Amino acid sequence: MSFFLAAGSVSAVFSPNNKVGIHLAVPSDEDVQKASDLVNSTGGKWGYVTLVIQENDRNHDKWQGVFDKLRKKRLIPIIRIGTEPQGAMWKKPSEADAKGWAEFLSGLNWVTKDRYIILFNEPNHGQEWGGSVNPEDYASVSLAFAKELKHKSSDFFIMLAGLDAAAPSQVPAYEDEAVFLSKIIASKKEIFDQIDGWSSHSYPNPGFAGSPYDRGRNSIANYQWELSLLNSLGIEKELPVFITETGWPHSNFSPETVGQYLNAAYERVWNPDGRVRAVTPFVLNYQGEPFLQFSWQKKESTEMYDHYFLMQGMAKIEGSPEQIEKGKITLDLPKELLVDSTYTLPIRLENKGQALWDKDEGYQLKLEEGSVVDSFFSDIKEVAPFEDDEVYLYIKTGSKKAKNKVKISLYKGDRKVMDGGVWNYMTGPLPKLTFRVSRIPKLRKDNNQKYEIQVFDSKEQLVFKKKGIKTIKNVGVIEQVRNVYPAGRYRVVVLSDYYLPRQTFITIKKEGNEVTFKPLLPFDFNKDGKFDIVDFAALIRNFPLLRLFIP
Repeated sequence: MSFFLAAGSVSAVFSPNNKVGIHLAVPSDEDVQKASDLVNSTGGKWGYVTLVIQENDRNHDKWQGVFDKLRKKRLIPIIRIGTEPQGAMWKKPSEADAKGWAEFLSGLNWVTKDRYIILFNEPNHGQEWGGSVNPEDYASVSLAFAKELKHKSSDFFIMLAGLDAAAPSQVPAYEDEAVFLSKIIASKKEIFDQIDGWSSHSYPNPGFAGSPYDRGRNSIANYQWELSLLNSLGIEKELPVFITETGWPHSNFSPETVGQYLNAAYERVWNPDGRVRAVTPFVLNYQGEPFLQFSWQKKESTEMYDHYFLMQGMAKIEGSPEQIEKGKITLDLPKELLVDSTYTLPIRLENKGQALWDKDEGYQLKLEEGSVVDSFFSDIKEVAPFEDDEVYLYIKTGSKKAKNKVKISLYKGDRKVMDGGVWNYMTGPLPKLTFRVSRIPKLRKDNNQKYEIQVFDSKEQLVFKKKGIKTIKNVGVIEQVRNVYPAGRYRVVVLSDYYLPRQTFITIKKEGNEVTFKPLLPFDFNKDGKFDIVDFAALIRNFPLLRLFIP
């Protein structure tokens, strides 16, 4: 950022994305939420936030937590590497620092495949580089950082620091941006082999008081002048632009005017230019000097200035950043099902990538290369990276015995993101179940007593029940048991009026399924399935002769 008072276009080379963003001073829960409400409103999704990580704040758990919050809020981080303050200036980094930073940054699970990194801040200010401007040193240090990061992962998207286009040439305190860039290129032109994009501080100068209709150096289109300058210095590489600082202070203009100016800048300059990937005005919330005049949040308040709401209402588009999809679909499914049955079958999802698997993001399981009579999957709900969850396959089989082969895969919309493997299974005939049960004592005659059988699966879901079953000599038979599968383990419960339930377990076989229950006891006189004091009242009500024996 400058405190001094001092083009061309190409066709878009990137797919459309939500360019709207904001600069965050602190990634608090409240500020992340307000950022999401701002940049992902009115049809937008996957806007950007610029954040600074200082070397004395490289805490893995903290920043992984920040990234996870940004993922849930559909925000893409642009990370600027910072050293640490030393009095009125910032510590100068060294080439030896590069390895530690690469280790730390590569240890995080990023939100998107592209890991956006900015190498320091406005080094054409001496106070940003240990007190003395040194473009050759900046070039050497930045090249070392870029190489270390690229060595860790080609997904690191490296940008040089945004420069202050309004700075004068007053070495060692300041250096003109054009002179600074020319010395970088003369010293280490090969650094641009490692650079993937261009970070620009396109402020409306002089004095942050320029018009959104100004063009050229020291305007909101300053990046156009910078790209032309690079081209004149022999850099022919096409670099997408990230305007990571810009904006008007509300000390110069009313918040309403700031909002109107920003809207005009997006509509007339930044959005139509295919080179511009993101714009993150400075700053959402800064409660002290020297940047209080740029804060979009009011001093000592949770309220926002009017330009926040004007920008919130601006039309945006839905971005779709590339994310690494990685994980596992476990199909621990039965090899045999039964005809004329319905099933609820669990499928385990393990997310080891970057995306948040969720129905609202278009994620769903699909059956491929085969079919069943009727089936559908339960919704996928917020399976975050390094989490796992179960999704259920609901199947209704037909009446015919057959061999079946289906493939289950994970999709995002119409795009397959992961294979789950092939499920081979057969549908066979319904099995018979024989059960043995007796009652002690018998409150009614055997030939009038009827039983209910309930069958529960391993998830304690009731999958089958049959009422009104009569027994002959304590033996009952169910000729066809539906909704179970061979080799499946089930809990079988028997119920009879006025008796407590009994249960046992069985592994279903194709033939010869038999269970024996312990004798039923007559302690459930109110027929609620348990024995308690209420049963005594029900006992007297159903068997009035017992009153003669109760004082």
